[in-house]
Amino acid sequence: MRATRHFFVLAVSLALAAPAALVLASAAVFAQDQGGAPEPVKQIVLSDKQIEAVLAAQKEIAAVMAKAPQAESDQIDPKTMAQLEGVAKKYKFANYAEFELVSENIGLVMDGVDPQTKKYLGADVMLKRQIADLQADKKMAPKDKKEALDQMSAQLKEIAPIQNPGNIDLVIKYYDKLSAAMPQNE
Repeated sequence: MRATRHFFVLAVSLALAAPAALVLASAAVFAQDQGGAPEPVKQIVLSDKQIEAVLAAQKEIAAVMAKAPQAESDQIDPKTMAQLEGVAKKYKFANYAEFELVSENIGLVMDGVDPQTKKYLGADVMLKRQIADLQADKKMAPKDKKEALDQMSAQLKEIAPIQNPGNIDLVIKYYDKLSAAMPQNE
């Protein structure tokens, strides 16, 4: 599930920028490929101010990430990180790590929201729907389908319940803006 949250963080910090998706997503996948269990996200209580700051910072974060050199490691180069830190501080985050933490917590809720009804069903329900859709897909190569299903099944086992139920209502309040910040293919 960490990889899924990373995709949301990427979508928000990306809507942002494709190079970031490659950096963070590959880091999450690399950790899983190495047999290491992904670290669970530290869940925090979100505020309107934090969500508005994530939305406000996204264009500048995207601009920084778009210019970032693409690296094969999971580390962002120091120059890019310094720029990300500056943008995060401009929008009242203590640092870029706090921006990511807030984005990941938003992603925890977004993972469980049905885009049609805009109601929170749970990340497990939404992932099970994706699994069913993938199983019904006749166009995907069997090998690719099996890999994707295996990965999604593993993610299903890692889903943690939302510890701060108030975050659900808050994220749903901003759902349209947050969805608009995500790339269309997410």
